[in-house]
Amino acid sequence: MQTDKSLKTKQEANLDFYFTPPPAAPFDHRIVTPKPHQIATFYAINRDEVLGGGRFGQVHKCVENSSGLTLAAKMIKARSQKEKDVVKNEIQVMNQLNHANLIQLYAAFESRHDIILVMEYVDGGELFDRIIDENYNLTELDTVLFIRQICEGLQYMHRMYILHLDLKPENILCVSRATNKIKIIDFGLARRYKPREKLRVNFGTPEFLAPEVINYEFVSFPTDMWSLGVITYMLLTGLSPFLGDDDNETLNNILACQWNFEGEAFTDISEEAKDFITRLLVKSKR
Repeated sequence: MQTDKSLKTKQEANLDFYFTPPPAAPFDHRIVTPKPHQIATFYAINRDEVLGGGRFGQVHKCVENSSGLTLAAKMIKARSQKEKDVVKNEIQVMNQLNHANLIQLYAAFESRHDIILVMEYVDGGELFDRIIDENYNLTELDTVLFIRQICEGLQYMHRMYILHLDLKPENILCVSRATNKIKIIDFGLARRYKPREKLRVNFGTPEFLAPEVINYEFVSFPTDMWSLGVITYMLLTGLSPFLGDDDNETLNNILACQWNFEGEAFTDISEEAKDFITRLLVKSKR
């Protein structure tokens, strides 16, 4: 007969399995400097296979010729010096980040019109895809597993005094389609945070912006945590708490801190989950 203690031990063992970190990158952390070479000299790029894209350009699967290592090539359009400086800031940030929940940088190449970042490759797709997939049953436990890993990656970044400033489901990749292991990506808007040098920013994705960004006030660690609250809400319900009919309405909803736990979407959500969100989506002197 199993005792309560032995049952608890089994449950804890199961949770320990779920809470193990994702696999590390298949290469050691390195300090990367952009090379003035054509990437095709060193890598075979599959231009037909687009892994992702955005304001910067596209991400393609690639293979290093010398090692056979499969990687991801982020091709960023950077014609002006200002555009190049933005990408080089991303490189400098990634050079400082060595954590299993943060995608790792392998190499970089600079040409006249673009800079290409070669990074760790994972094939589980964006977390956003799981939110919108009607055939994927996203449970509260799944959400706990995802959010815990995001918190661990953020905790590491914040200990390094780096703010991500663009957290959203599209910037969180699943390691594989069969697990809940994740890695945070896209450090293009990340900034080093120096408490004595007050930092303001005026960029980001409207749905996930904290009030202080909209008001062009000082940002800090809670700015990322607000975005985490929005992501948690979306994972639990499939709904976006502040989304309006257009960007202006969305921003006004955020400034009014206008959101709630009403409706069928929250019928089976635990009080602990609601409390977690409530502690993150707080408009105050942040």
